[in-house]
Amino acid sequence: MGVNSTYAAVAVIVVAVVTLAIGFFGLRFSRTTSDFYVASRSVSPLWNGSAIGGEYLSAASYLGIAGLILTYGADMLWFSVGWTAGYLLLLAFVAAPLRRSGAYTLPDFTQIRVPSPYARALASVLVVVIGWLYLMPQFQGAGLVLHTVTGSPPWVGAVLVAVVVVVNVISGGMRSITFVQAFQYWLKLTALGVPLIFLLHAWTRDGRPSPADVGVGEGWLSPLSYQGTGIAMYATYSLMIALFLGTMGLPHVVVRFYTNPDGDAARRTTLLVLGLLGLFYLMPAMYGLIGRVYASDLAGTGHSDIVVLALPGRMIGGSLGDVLGALLTAGAFAAFLSTSSGLTMSIAGVVAQGPVGRWVAALRPAALSGPATEGVPPLRVAAVLGASVPLLLALVSDRIAVASSVGFAFAVAASTFCPLLVLGIWWRRLTAPGAIAGMLAGGLGSGAAVVATIVRGSDEGWLAILLARPAAWSVSLAFVVMIVVSLATARRVPPNVSRVMVRLHAPERVRLSR
Repeated sequence: MGVNSTYAAVAVIVVAVVTLAIGFFGLRFSRTTSDFYVASRSVSPLWNGSAIGGEYLSAASYLGIAGLILTYGADMLWFSVGWTAGYLLLLAFVAAPLRRSGAYTLPDFTQIRVPSPYARALASVLVVVIGWLYLMPQFQGAGLVLHTVTGSPPWVGAVLVAVVVVVNVISGGMRSITFVQAFQYWLKLTALGVPLIFLLHAWTRDGRPSPADVGVGEGWLSPLSYQGTGIAMYATYSLMIALFLGTMGLPHVVVRFYTNPDGDAARRTTLLVLGLLGLFYLMPAMYGLIGRVYASDLAGTGHSDIVVLALPGRMIGGSLGDVLGALLTAGAFAAFLSTSSGLTMSIAGVVAQGPVGRWVAALRPAALSGPATEGVPPLRVAAVLGASVPLLLALVSDRIAVASSVGFAFAVAASTFCPLLVLGIWWRRLTAPGAIAGMLAGGLGSGAAVVATIVRGSDEGWLAILLARPAAWSVSLAFVVMIVVSLATARRVPPNVSRVMVRLHAPERVRLSR
C-alpha cells in the first residue's frame, strides 16, 4: 500500500498513549456524577465545538469520503455537504431548547416532554441500537487499517480502540473525553492538511492530467450519472434527508449539547462546528480527486477507503512519504478513537440509568457512595458493557463498509429521534402514544430496510434503492404516524406541557429573573 509499517505502528502507539494521557488528565477534574455525564455543563463553545468535530468526523469522513469520490465521483460530495448542513437544522430547531431541557440523555428528554416509562424505554433501546450500528464498523475499520499498514491480525486494532476508549470513559467520563476529542479534531485536521500540501505540490510538479481524463467510469464529474435518472434522483434526495435530519438524532452528537452552560452557548457551539466541519471537509474531497489520477486502480475494488493512506507512498515515496503516510495513519486512528469515545459515552449514559444502574447500586455498599458520585459506578460498568457487545459483533461478523453503516445509522436516527425532537420542542400537542407510535414506525421501517439491505447485498432496481436509502419514506412515515396518533389521543397531552414549553424556549436569564 505504500505506508511504512514501522512508522505506522509508532504513529498508532503515540496516538493511543497521548489519548490515554489526556484522558487521565481529565480525571483530575471529574469528581461528581454531573462531571461524568455532562462535564458539569461548563464546557465552553470553543472546547465543545472542537470536541464535537472530533467525535463527529469518524472514519467515514476521514477515509470513506475520499474512497467514495474516487469510485463514484461528484455524487458522493453530498456526504460531506449533508454531514455539515445537518448542523444548520440542529442550530435552527434543536440546539438551544435541548440544552435548556436540563436532560442528561435523549431518554431523559423524552421523559421530560412526554412523561411515560414506555416512551423512555423505547428511546433507550433506540440509543443503544443506533450507537451499536455506528460503533461496530469503527472497531472493524480500526482492525482493517492497522492490519493494512502493519500486518497485525484484524482483531488487534479493534481491541486496541475498544480498550483505550473504555479506559478513558471510566476514568473521567464526559470531562475526560471532551479534552480527548478536542485534541483529536485538531490532530485529524493536521494529519490531512500537512500531507495534502505535499501531494498538491507533487501533482503540480508531475504535470499529470486532469481527473476527468482518467478512465474510472463514464460521467465521473457529472451528477446523477452512475444510475438511471429516476433512481439516482431518489437516491440523492433520500440521502440528503438522512444526512440533514439524522444529525439531530445521533445520540453521541446530541449529548454534547447538554454540556454547554446555557442555550446561547449551545447555539454558538453549533455555529463554530459548522466552520470546523466546513474546513475539514475540503480535504477528503481533494484526496479523492488526486486519487482519481494516482490510484484509479483502487476504485471499485473494495479497497477504495485506503486511498488517503496510499497516496503519499505512490506520489512522493522515500522517507518523506513514509512520514506523511504515518501521519495520515495517526489521523485515521484518532478518527476511530474519537468517534468511538462519543458513542460509548452516549450508550453508557443511557444503559447506566436502566437496569444496570439499579443492579450496581444494589451491589455497591452504601458506605462507598455518596449523593455526588452515586451515578459514577453504574456509568463505568455500562461503558464496559456498551463497548463489549459491538466489539464482539465486530470480531465475529463480516465487515460492513464504514460509510454504508454510518449512512444506515443516520437513516435510523432521522426516522426516530428527529421527529421526536422537532415535534417535542415545537408542537405542544404531542402525546406519549404518538411519540411511541412514531418512533416505532420510523425505527421498524428504517431498521427493517437496513437489515434487508445487509442480507440482500448490493443490487439494482427500485426495491433495492428504497431499502438502501429508506430515509425519504421512513422519516415521512414517522412524522405522519406521530402526528396522527397524537391527534387521535388528544386527551393524553401531558398536563405540564405549558411549563415544559416555557422551560425549552425561554432564555435562562428570563426564567431566573422571574
